[in-house]
Amino acid sequence: MHPELYTDGIEEITVSGTIVRVDLVSLSPTERDANNAPKRVFSQRLIFSVESFANSIDVMQKALQGLVDAGVVRRNPPVEVQNAPSGARDAMSPNTRPVNVSSNFR
Repeated sequence: MHPELYTDGIEEITVSGTIVRVDLVSLSPTERDANNAPKRVFSQRLIFSVESFANSIDVMQKALQGLVDAGVVRRNPPVEVQNAPSGARDAMSPNTRPVNVSSNFR
């Protein structure tokens, strides 16, 4: 039997030259945040070449589309920021980005 790995999510994706590092997180059984929810803590790192990362994303997108087609996952429509008044765009904080988006891709 091959070892298996479980993750609660991706914390950050870092691109450095031709290497892509994907930091995986798990919910801590002991550490809590201010709202008493389990903290997300680093658990493992996946390291890819740029080419293998791109191929992996293609495989994951196909799997996601299969889940959408089966009705297991529902996609939310994208938020239109371009059509918002310029003041509203300027007022958007970088902290409004989803938790699992790397600061490398702001």
